[in-house]
Amino acid sequence: MFLILPETDDDAAEVELLYDQCFAPGRTALSSYRLREGVAPVRELCRLIRDEYDAVIAAIRYWPVRIGAAGHPALLLGPVAVHPTRQGEGLAALLIVATLEDAEKAGWQRVILIGDEPYYGRFGFHRAGGLQFPPPTNPDRLLARELVPGAMQGVTGMVRGWESS
Repeated sequence: MFLILPETDDDAAEVELLYDQCFAPGRTALSSYRLREGVAPVRELCRLIRDEYDAVIAAIRYWPVRIGAAGHPALLLGPVAVHPTRQGEGLAALLIVATLEDAEKAGWQRVILIGDEPYYGRFGFHRAGGLQFPPPTNPDRLLARELVPGAMQGVTGMVRGWESS
């Protein structure tokens, strides 16, 4: 038994604790965190799952970014995490599918992430040719998905923070 809920400001500490449990200690030093600095997440797409004990067992966040000189808006998916004791139950997939549908309904056209194509490919993500991500990032892990057909056509260049000019 679990509930999928919107993440609120009151949930932030518990979600961060989940991310600390699921990711390496240096996670905040990654380049994706530099793109998030000083920018609020896209709150209407951030979700969490609480179990029957009201503990956060999964969470997903999205951040706005821009791509290339033209500043094409995109969503940066992540982090998405599931508590180690609940992995393998499909909770991350549930969050990813639901929030991608919500992102499309909200008018977003494209989503990018840093991750493994064999996993994220089942959600429609593929290697993002023509895009660059701030180092240190393995370019083979930069993935993109169109929410609107053709949304990635002509979209090239460096991914940068939402507020970057």
